[in-house]
Amino acid sequence: MLRVVSWNINGIRSPMQGVVCQEPSSCATMAIGRILDELDADIVCLQETKVTRDVLTEPLAIVEGYNSYFSFSRNRSGYSGVATFCKDRATPVAAEEGLSGLLATQKGDVGCYGNMDEFTQEELRALDSEGRALLTQHKIRTQEGKERTLTLINVYCPHADPGKPERLAFKMRFYHLLQIRAEALLAAGSHVIILGDLNTAHRPIDHWDAVNLERFEEDPGRKWMDGLLSSLGCQSGSHVGPFIDSYRCFQPKKKGAFTCWSVVTGARYLNYGSRIDYVLGDRTLVIDTFQASFLLHEVMGSDHCPVGAVLNVSPVPAKQCPPLCTRFLPEFAGTQLKILRFLVPREQDTVLEQSALQLSNQSKVQTCQNKGRVRSTRSRPSQAGSSRGQKNLKSYFQPSSSHPQASPVLELPSLPGMGALITPKTLEEETLTKVAEGQAKASEAKDEKEVQTSFWKSVLGGPMPTPLCGGHREPCVLRTVKKPGPNLGRRFYMCARPRGPPTDPSSRCNFFLWSRPN
Repeated sequence: MLRVVSWNINGIRSPMQGVVCQEPSSCATMAIGRILDELDADIVCLQETKVTRDVLTEPLAIVEGYNSYFSFSRNRSGYSGVATFCKDRATPVAAEEGLSGLLATQKGDVGCYGNMDEFTQEELRALDSEGRALLTQHKIRTQEGKERTLTLINVYCPHADPGKPERLAFKMRFYHLLQIRAEALLAAGSHVIILGDLNTAHRPIDHWDAVNLERFEEDPGRKWMDGLLSSLGCQSGSHVGPFIDSYRCFQPKKKGAFTCWSVVTGARYLNYGSRIDYVLGDRTLVIDTFQASFLLHEVMGSDHCPVGAVLNVSPVPAKQCPPLCTRFLPEFAGTQLKILRFLVPREQDTVLEQSALQLSNQSKVQTCQNKGRVRSTRSRPSQAGSSRGQKNLKSYFQPSSSHPQASPVLELPSLPGMGALITPKTLEEETLTKVAEGQAKASEAKDEKEVQTSFWKSVLGGPMPTPLCGGHREPCVLRTVKKPGPNLGRRFYMCARPRGPPTDPSSRCNFFLWSRPN
């Protein structure tokens, strides 16, 4: 038997957050090994790995018992990317990155590209620059003992953002290129499996809210799948599409068979999602060798769940891995010096520090000498001229002669009998006066403090009490608008329950409230 599994992992390092260990390298080895063991497949195809070659580590790339192959995004870091892990018993005879052949190395490639004359070289490079396709070609043996060729196309198809019409055009061109390559391989005599995230829910049964989506079946991606796939079921004589949706072949009417859910809305809790991950096989292969096709809903760690199939064939491993295998990369093959070779041993640190200090002191002395030469070249004022200048800092605070002098204090003449009118205060009166003045000052300070306190309380009054949603009378959650537009960055309250069908009372209600007026 041959078991193949596909999983959009949403970051190959994301499912490893729950693994606790001392060494980061052994942690990565344990995590990817645990994932592969849990999937228990001969060939594991991962999508949206979100790693580029510069951040790919050896524990992630090389796992004991497997040989792995990666395709990286060449435009953005932490974006897209696919990887295929093959058990040693299913080692491929060829492996290739991309669909166009422009990334092929001419040694150990899959070949069979078909007619791509309608694409320009720039367009082909753009379609293959995001690391969305990886091909591995295997030898298999049927139950009758016949040896056949099987090519797996691991794909992560583009998502069409409604606000970016150019991405829809990119997606459709990628679909077309994928179909040309797959049909060329079929014409060359190879069986073909297309598996991965196609980013399109084909039928209304594959989308929970299809009835409320405008012109659901008119979507260009769904029309493309209509032409690629045969009619549901495995009966001969149906639609002549070259491929079959293996899951719908075995489960043509099963509802709620979804593979992708929104993490933000918690939609997986109520299974409010869509099926956009597939294992598509050519008609002959599916009808003759497929024993089962399945979804692994219980596997967590991503916003997708794994999908897979079991074939009634035996893999015939190649004697040697293709050149694209990660174990042949210079950084992992031992042919490139490690960065530790460029570091100086600790015993030489003191010598380096002394030499560096000497160089620093020499540079300082030379700098001071240069400054001295510059000062000596400047003309100095004569002694006579210097006596007329400011002599010290206090001179800046002396009254200027240009400003008029302050008027002297005028002394009023003493009038006769003035002393008799002024009576001295007694000690008791002076004490009462001081007490009254102190109480007045204290009262003023208290009033000022109360005014400041009331002001800051009005400014820093804290968040408003969390409102209750209208449908369940439960505390809401606070969200932030991230979509570009006039409300970008604004915060709002909404029901805290997970998203689900409107007919389900346990799902989220449509309560909405801005946290602050705009």
